[in-house]
Amino acid sequence: MSANEKPIQNHPEQSPQDDDEPDEWDKRIEDTGCAAENTRLTDCYADNGRDWRKCAKEMAALKECWDRQKNNIRTQLKS
Repeated sequence: MSANEKPIQNHPEQSPQDDDEPDEWDKRIEDTGCAAENTRLTDCYADNGRDWRKCAKEMAALKECWDRQKNNIRTQLKS
């Protein structure tokens, strides 16, 4: 390499998922009305070695929100 050449930089390309725009999944979670409860549950899961048993309080809060928002009715498959 000559003195005028710069070394090649190997920077990983940013994927579209790295931006701050909500993706399809984020939009679906927001539409439930329980995004905050979902975030607390997934954070608990990650913080506790992926052991759902340690997140019973967060799971109950998400279920309560889910029921309050009537998401079971909204998400039922049409026959």
